[in-house]
Amino acid sequence: MIRLGNFLFKYRDIVFTLVFVTLALATGPVLWGGTIARDRAADALGLLTSLTGQALRFAVIGFAYIRRGGVNKTIQADVLVQDGLFAHCRNPLYVGNVLVVIGLMVIHGSPWFLLLGASFYLVSYSAIVAAEEQWLRGHFGAEYEDYCRRVPRFWVDFRGLRQTAEGLVFNWSLVARKEYGTTFYWIACAIALLIWERVRYQGYAASAHTVQLLALGYVPLVIAYTVIRVLKKRRLLGRGHAPQRRASGAAP
Repeated sequence: MIRLGNFLFKYRDIVFTLVFVTLALATGPVLWGGTIARDRAADALGLLTSLTGQALRFAVIGFAYIRRGGVNKTIQADVLVQDGLFAHCRNPLYVGNVLVVIGLMVIHGSPWFLLLGASFYLVSYSAIVAAEEQWLRGHFGAEYEDYCRRVPRFWVDFRGLRQTAEGLVFNWSLVARKEYGTTFYWIACAIALLIWERVRYQGYAASAHTVQLLALGYVPLVIAYTVIRVLKKRRLLGRGHAPQRRASGAAP
């Protein structure tokens, strides 16, 4: 698992994308429940699941950023981050990733895609976490062991979450810099899946109005992506990596 985790950590962007696209194309979208109405309810559930995952990623990055890219795409950490959401879950970014992907699979609708895809991503992230944990134990020793005893690996411990949020200032510029690409790609994918299933099960003529409305969603999405990218390249979104704690009683 550790060797697999190190491999996936390095090549996860390529491997995860290829697996998702391959499974999506191989299985094809399925009409949930056999009716348009039930399928739309499933689409809404899928979107809500993905949005929940993205919201979790926003909270993690905005309240306590952790560098996950490592050095030369190998596992690396300067400090053991225990602030923000990392005080309640050891791997909240990965939990957010899984929720986003599962939401997209629900929109797609194929039970085989959901079964095979979810199994692949859960095993893959478990392997990556195993590799990270080995490195962190070797690098931080007793500090990390104590952290593991206090904080669950994947489950989010909601106890004290409000107090954690009150002790930090949310860094919107950091979230924009770090998450604009991820957010753009999964929303673009969700729109494509919605269009695909409409055309496949209703035909373009019958679904033309809905398809056109969905396609229009790319306009604000591309504009937002472009604006944020330009601001980032011009360094107008700041350079800091971590949110600042505010003193008790200080204005946010």
